[in-house]
Amino acid sequence: MKTLIIVAHPNIKDSKVNKRWIEELQKYPETFYVHQLHEVYPNEEIDVPAEQELIEKYDKIVFQFPYYWFNCPPFLKKWFDEVLTYGWAYGSKSGYKVGGKKIALAVSAGIDENEYHPTGKYKYTLEELLRPFELTFEYIKADYRPFFAYYGIELNSSKEWIEKSVPKYLDFLNSF
Repeated sequence: MKTLIIVAHPNIKDSKVNKRWIEELQKYPETFYVHQLHEVYPNEEIDVPAEQELIEKYDKIVFQFPYYWFNCPPFLKKWFDEVLTYGWAYGSKSGYKVGGKKIALAVSAGIDENEYHPTGKYKYTLEELLRPFELTFEYIKADYRPFFAYYGIELNSSKEWIEKSVPKYLDFLNSF
């Protein structure tokens, strides 16, 4: 079964690594369905029933986004708030439509991995900083899996550095 990749990037045309990941994923339409939120909803007006119907079609879902301001892009947060509704994603006998689905995050981080450490500049690991996502997915009874992160994009955005991320991301997705 295909994996749904929900991409939230507010400026994908100027992206380095996320744009490259999308280009690679689109080479495998039988394996991955790439759903770019900013492309589908340029005015950020979400068609909630359409998004819920899309989610229901897949057993494996990855949210791909750049990690900045210690969070996801605001439109992805809005998506979570509007799509993961009471009675559908949680809270009633007819809810939990996401329950049991494998869900993971694929994050591009501008900062080096060693900066996300108790002795690093930002004091916390990326795993700790991503805990609200983990709790959200646990709350809706999804099968949250370990995340994928590619670090250091701000410091090294060379074509070679970005290309190194592609097989790593594909390996992550194929083992998911």
